[in-house]
Amino acid sequence: MKQGKQSKYMMALAISVLAGSFVYAVPTTAASIPFTDVKNDGSEEELHKAVSDLYSKGIVFGTTSTTFSPYANLTRGEAAYFLAEALQLDVKNVENPGFKDVPTSHLYYGHIAALATGDIIQKSENYHPSNLITRSQMAKIITLGFHLEQAKKISAPFTDFTNDTETNRYIQTLVNYSITQGTSTTQFSPYTYVKRGQMTLFIYRALEKFEDDFYITGIE
Repeated sequence: MKQGKQSKYMMALAISVLAGSFVYAVPTTAASIPFTDVKNDGSEEELHKAVSDLYSKGIVFGTTSTTFSPYANLTRGEAAYFLAEALQLDVKNVENPGFKDVPTSHLYYGHIAALATGDIIQKSENYHPSNLITRSQMAKIITLGFHLEQAKKISAPFTDFTNDTETNRYIQTLVNYSITQGTSTTQFSPYTYVKRGQMTLFIYRALEKFEDDFYITGIE
């Protein structure tokens, strides 16, 4: 782990203790995690690897000291934390985006503000950090966050694309980069909520492709 990354994580850990301990376990190593609900076998093997890797870097956190809750829905606030940490954004020296429901005292204020500063999320009256994030919203923030080359045409065989062309391009972009697939061969389920484990996998796959670029060039 980079020294700056480690310092950021320790700061987040200290804040979490004061705010109610949302980060429940201190990372150990990529090969060892304290979560008993993520198995290192069968269909969960990639998930285990993703959780282990991102947890060791302070990018993701559990819901208790021994559970990750990979099949629990992810909130917009948690998504902001995961992505901002993955992108190594400065979450302290940020411009206040002015969300009425995200005061500076909010647990995820720095991460949400960092994404807004980077135009990864839109500035509006409210952010709704406690609401759940959908698969289409996830596609947008990952595409913009990792500066992916956006799809120019829609070729995936999904029959449930949204009515918004731009959103569909974000979805197609993640498919093109093999970061995510549909929930079936013909469905993407853009309005279905993203699970904690799914978001971890999406970020892990993106970092597998682009982590060297972030670490070498310092892209934020």
